[in-house]
Amino acid sequence: MRVLGIDCGSEFTGYGLVEQNHNNDLCYVACGTIKLSTRQTLPHRLNQVFETLRKVIAEFQPDNVAIEEVFYAVNAKSALKLGQVRGVAMLAASSCGLQVAEYAPLSIKSAVVGYGKAEKSQVQHMVTKLLRLDTAPESPDAADALAIAICHLHTIATLQRQGVAR
Repeated sequence: MRVLGIDCGSEFTGYGLVEQNHNNDLCYVACGTIKLSTRQTLPHRLNQVFETLRKVIAEFQPDNVAIEEVFYAVNAKSALKLGQVRGVAMLAASSCGLQVAEYAPLSIKSAVVGYGKAEKSQVQHMVTKLLRLDTAPESPDAADALAIAICHLHTIATLQRQGVAR
């Protein structure tokens, strides 16, 4: 199973693809960061996220998409922008016929680091170890996206062991 994890942001949106083979080993496929210019209009940035994610989906053919749930933000304007980016990411996946799973930040960190309040650097370190990478992913956003994909694969494996269909 191949999963595309997406870490949404209004300036940087990370994506990461992880595959779980028949031996249940996690395998790195690809990752990257969509850098959005704050000089561009919001509709232009949203279109950039949409088009880039559709290209990633077309190139790497994931089976599922996983995304981080909205967390509480102090700034309402930032939360609104984040929600719009999340909506566009979900639309990109859905328009390609893919199901989207959502995970709380606490669940993602727990699945990857074993501690729900882990720092970004700890997530980046564990993603590097779990995927047996020579170097850490290019950006914390890409590492977070890989962590989201790993969380989804772990969740699916757990549900399958418990006999729960998903």
